[in-house]
Amino acid sequence: MKNIFIITKREFLTQVKKKSFIILTLLAPILLIGFGALIAFMLKANETEYTFNVIDKSGVFQQNMKTPKDVKFIYLPESTEQALTSTLPEMVDNVDGLLIIPKLQDQNFENLQKQTQLLVNKNIGFDVKQNIAFSMSEVIKKEKIKKLGLTEAQIENIDKNFEINTKNVVDNNKQDSTLAFGVKSGLSMGLMYVTFMFIIIYGVRVMRSVLEEKNNRVVEIIISSVKPFELMMGKILGVTLVALTQFAIWITMTILGAIFFNQGFSKISGNLPQQEEIPLDKLDLQGVFTEISHSLLDMNFGIIIFVFIVFFLLGYIFYSSMYAAIGSAVDNETETQQFTMIGILP
Repeated sequence: MKNIFIITKREFLTQVKKKSFIILTLLAPILLIGFGALIAFMLKANETEYTFNVIDKSGVFQQNMKTPKDVKFIYLPESTEQALTSTLPEMVDNVDGLLIIPKLQDQNFENLQKQTQLLVNKNIGFDVKQNIAFSMSEVIKKEKIKKLGLTEAQIENIDKNFEINTKNVVDNNKQDSTLAFGVKSGLSMGLMYVTFMFIIIYGVRVMRSVLEEKNNRVVEIIISSVKPFELMMGKILGVTLVALTQFAIWITMTILGAIFFNQGFSKISGNLPQQEEIPLDKLDLQGVFTEISHSLLDMNFGIIIFVFIVFFLLGYIFYSSMYAAIGSAVDNETETQQFTMIGILP
């Protein structure tokens, strides 16, 4: 037991004293947020607005069709169809296509769908075409319902979503908003991914540590003083403490960040009723941060942290033993790459 403690202490101190450990521990959350913001910015910058001329011979879609996201419709009279079609190839810089909707005869929507054409002068995204088709489908659906003799109010009532009023009789009648539920689901998925990722990362670290001492012939000296089981357990426990240290720092930073946002934006939602849910489209950026911070602080962190650590430890101890065995079975790091799949596949 004493030997295990000594090896654990040495392994732990060796890892935490490295500059890479300190830098990664402190900067990892900042880098994660930074990369997330960068990806969001790049996705926003990469959005392209498509402009389509539309000739609506049916007279149904111009007033009723909703404009899809990133699409601009310019409705033009039927008399311009020939001119617009012939000049479309030269209008690459100004217009992306021409949508021609035929006349609607005898409420034959199937025939209208077959004769509708979208002429383009460049490649457009599949999602753009699908969004246009969806917008047209919504108009056709409403026209078909009107044909049955229903009013606009009745049509809206048909499309109205069913919402369940959730009431928790145990937790002071408290219920989650849509955003709060999304935050909790996202956190659970994130912790699942983190568990998997760090089991692999720290398992590989154990493997490389075993391989390094084996190549340096240090292990031959150590084995003469301690049992192989004590050496393996010492390494596993040492790296486990390194992982728990990083988790403790990151959890503390997350809680402090949630408290900061909660206090900083609390005035926004301070006058709102506790049970009133604000629609997502009515929340500004500060309101979203406030809702997220409230949701995070409202969670039972004790259970979350306990369950997370239990899952991590059980998985890590199992897989690090496997990686330690791989490290002891090969002669160089190149060979380990062929065996890491054994640990990843399960």
